[in-house]
Amino acid sequence: MADTAEARPIALIVLAAGQGTRMNSELPKPLHRLGGLPLIAHALFAGAALEPARIVVITGHGADAVEAAVDELMPGAVCVRQTQQLGTGHAVLQAAEALAGFEGDALVAYADTPFVSADTLAAMQAARATHDIVVLGFEAADPGRYGRLILEGERLVRIVEARDATPDEAAITTCNSGLLAADAQTLLRLLARVGNDNASGEYYLTDVPALANAEGLSATAILCPEAETLGIDSRAQLVRAEAQFQAAKRAEMIETGVAMPAPETVFFALDTWVGRDAEIEHNVVFGPGVTVESGARIRAFSHLEGCHVSAGAVVGPYARLRPGAEIGNDARIGNFVEVKEAQIGDGAKVNHLSYIGDAEIGAGTNVGAGAITCNYDGVMKHRTTVGRDAFVGSNTMLVAPVRVGARAFTASGSVITEDVPEGALALARARQVNKPGLAIKLIERLRAIKSGRKG
Repeated sequence: MADTAEARPIALIVLAAGQGTRMNSELPKPLHRLGGLPLIAHALFAGAALEPARIVVITGHGADAVEAAVDELMPGAVCVRQTQQLGTGHAVLQAAEALAGFEGDALVAYADTPFVSADTLAAMQAARATHDIVVLGFEAADPGRYGRLILEGERLVRIVEARDATPDEAAITTCNSGLLAADAQTLLRLLARVGNDNASGEYYLTDVPALANAEGLSATAILCPEAETLGIDSRAQLVRAEAQFQAAKRAEMIETGVAMPAPETVFFALDTWVGRDAEIEHNVVFGPGVTVESGARIRAFSHLEGCHVSAGAVVGPYARLRPGAEIGNDARIGNFVEVKEAQIGDGAKVNHLSYIGDAEIGAGTNVGAGAITCNYDGVMKHRTTVGRDAFVGSNTMLVAPVRVGARAFTASGSVITEDVPEGALALARARQVNKPGLAIKLIERLRAIKSGRKG
């Protein structure tokens, strides 16, 4: 039995070695996106809520790409390769070296089963206080291909794979999700005894409960809603999973106090955070890494990713916030404005048709229509800094690196290549010259050329 005196350390083992042939894709199945992030992120983030002492990811097909993603999503996780895919039991055994000397529990999860919640994982761990082996099950509307849980009261006798089930066993609707929790060393020891005398010739993780019972250990199953156990094996299932994810995320947002007049048109990422009394208008898309604070307003047809929007700010309509955009309190980002790697100060306004990249715009500053920070010289990015309460005239080109001081002005149409001192007015445009009658002569000449070409 598990030690009930205090919580035991947990090792999270995520199986991510499968090829996913039914996805019909060169991309490894764990990297297909759901809610803006790879499938494997869902399993890793849910498991991380248990504060595991170790995280081990078993990779196989597309291992290089999967391991790179894991390193980005969960630095510190250990990746171990399963060079031959010989079943789930064989996959978990690949973690043996990474868990050498580990005294605690192991919880086995799957990269392609993204909806198992942190609460469900915590319930599995709680059940370990009174049972040696804990399996996660569910009541299936259509048991079909799922393994069946053979239960006697709360005792889990064994798990039977669908293809190995007798007719009576196949009639059982209590099914196996695949997730399992146990003492790590006990699990590895039992897996070393698993054989492959079955219809698939594979080493099944599902053999563990029967082996545990044979040793006098206690095995049980806890149940969760079937919706949590949805596995992703095809693009059609991925589409259904996305719809399920978005419906749940929208409901969560509404429940926490976010105003959405047309929630069915808003699309969230797994890690989107929106504060109470924020308003999200229709046709807004959130990529990964977005935080919107309370009272902010995201107007229609805007796209946000990797950004932070502070309280009282208004973004859009038709705005794009790219990674690194920091929008200050009560700031305004208007239609057809793009912001990237830039800090927009409190109360600042960038209202029309502008690009602000690699820049800092001071509090209270007004950036006119069509203004652009020219931040890229073809090789390197450079930074633009505009002080507080400045005015950047329409169609100003700010050629970085450049600074515009507090309360300074730039005249419309200027190309600013030198620093503008505080309180100064910068005019940087060619003097206008009018040539009387030249427009008429020019257009007549061009029409004659065009007519000659047609002839």
